[in-house]
Amino acid sequence: MFMVWFLSMAVNAEVQKNDNESAVNLIRRFSKRVQGTGLIQGTRKRRYAVRTKSANVRRKQTLKVIKRRENVKELIKLGKMQERAPRGFRRK
Repeated sequence: MFMVWFLSMAVNAEVQKNDNESAVNLIRRFSKRVQGTGLIQGTRKRRYAVRTKSANVRRKQTLKVIKRRENVKELIKLGKMQERAPRGFRRK
């Protein structure tokens, strides 16, 4: 019999061995049961969660983008860079 408990979670995944079941099948069935509970997906979501960026960081990034756009416009005017073809269909 396999069981799994996670820290402060009340979700159990329990599997009992059947009469003519091999150990490999038992482990496979247990893995499927754990996946079905959503414990692994929830843990990964918490592990790789992205923090919200501070106002100063967002401001710096926005200023950087604005500066880059101005630089590209200037290079296009000087003929050092070709203008990009529009991508896709845009509604007005």
